[in-house]
Formats: sequence, C-alpha cells, structure tokens
Amino acid sequence: MPWSVRWVGGCGAQSQKQCKKSSFAFYQAVRDLLPVWFLEDMRTMEVFHWEDGGKVSVYSPSEALLYALVHDHQPYARHLLTKFPQSALAVPSQSFSCCQSAPHLAMAVRYNRVRILFRILKAIQAFPPGDRAGHLDRRGCSRVEGGKTALHMSCELVRPECLLLLLGHGASPSLRDSAGNTPVDTLLQQISHMPAANMRAKLLCLDCLFLFVPQDLQFAMKQQLLDNRQQWQDLLGENRFQCLVGLAPPSLFVGAMRVLIRTISPEHFPEALDNLPLPHFLKPLDLKLES
Repeated sequence: MPWSVRWVGGCGAQSQKQCKKSSFAFYQAVRDLLPVWFLEDMRTMEVFHWEDGGKVSVYSPSEALLYALVHDHQPYARHLLTKFPQSALAVPSQSFSCCQSAPHLAMAVRYNRVRILFRILKAIQAFPPGDRAGHLDRRGCSRVEGGKTALHMSCELVRPECLLLLLGHGASPSLRDSAGNTPVDTLLQQISHMPAANMRAKLLCLDCLFLFVPQDLQFAMKQQLLDNRQQWQDLLGENRFQCLVGLAPPSLFVGAMRVLIRTISPEHFPEALDNLPLPHFLKPLDLKLES
C-alpha cells in the first residue's frame, strides 16, 4: 500500500495541513506552466489530490483542464482535450464545482481564454449532437452565474471574440437565463448601465449577435427600448435600434452576411471567415487561431 494511503488514516491538524499542502502542489505546477509530461505525472499520483474527509484520489482531466484555463496553460489544455476529450469536459468533483454542471466553457469566457475556448469548441464538435448542444447551451450555476450560458457571459463581460466563436459553433442566442434574459438583454443591460465604457466592443458584440439571432427574436428589454426610443437610438445608432426592435428590416449588408455565415459549418469556423468574398475590414472579427 502506498505511503500516502496509509498515512491518511490520521485526521488531526497535521493531516489536514499536509492535505492542503499536497493539493496545492499540482495547482502551483500548472500555474508555473511546467511541461505537460511533468503535470500528467503529478495528476495521476494520488498523493497530490486530497478530497474532503481525507480521501486520496487522482485529479481528473476535467479538474486539470480547469487549472489550465485559470493559468492559460495552452499546451496542457491542448493535451487534455486531444487525449481525453470527453472526460476533460465532464462534470468535475464537488470540490471544484458547487453545481453538477461542467463549467469549462463559462470559465474560458470568464478568463477570456480565447485560444483554449477555440480548442474546447473543436473538441465538442466531435461529440454526438445531443451532447454537443448540452455543452454549448448548458446553463451555469444558479448561485454563481445566475443560470447564464457561456453566451450570456460573453455578453455580460463584453468578450466579442468568445461571443463570435460560440455563435459560430452553434450556441443558441435565444436561450434565457434564470432571470428570463436572452444574451441580447444581457448585452443591452451592459450598454445601459455603463454606456461610456468600452462602447466599441459592446457594439461589436451586438453586431455579431445580429448575424445569428432569428429575425423575430423576442427579448425582455424590447418594450424598454421602445419607451425610451431617443436614448437608445443615441446609444446604438438609428439603424441598429430600428433593426433590433423590428421597426425596419436588417440592412442589405447584415442580410447578406447572415446568408454567408450560414454557409460556414461549425467544423470550419472561424477559419472559413477568411474565404468570405469580402474585404478584410468588413469581416466580423480578425480571429487568427491555430487549428
């Protein structure tokens, strides 16, 4: 029997202190961006992971990926998603997540890990359709994230690159969070609360949503926009405002872009954006990501 298993029988202060110290060692190794082979050796050694109650176990690929996301360890994330695509995106243990939900997409958005998000989305594309949708549209913890999807969080945190990647890989722009808000509502709330802050990125997010939302999208803030028409026209611009509330059809450019975007399958997104018959400055975002 390994020494770590024998030793855990003691539950005193010394044991608890050693548990915390050993558990932190793997986190620290990922934080220090140590080589993948070294991290995998540590991950599969029981001595480095102590759960509540003094139980020893290995770190799962899912838990290791969460550490890689926090510290932007891209080579380690790539290894985990390539070698363990299903288990790397599985629900982690309760010590990592208070709800029975896989938080990887939401965490990638929260920390703005665009390249790791891209690799997660590519891994998800190989899943069966039902599993794929379950990951893309999974609502986050109701206590921590208010039941928001990763798409909601992209709007709340104003992450245009994350938003476009999620939309292009099939995330639904029509889902509502626990407060009944669509991603469009979440973005409009950010524009309303702090209109002067980061407005260019907020409008870029809104323009990205325009390319994917259904034309008859129902959203909670629509009446508020109509009741405060001048204020919202000043914030959004007249064309965006009228298109959003349904007073005018989308511009010819938006209509054409919707058609072009639909020709790109998630498997080829966003790489195929480069092949769109448009000048560079008219393309939604410059996403230069390695496949």
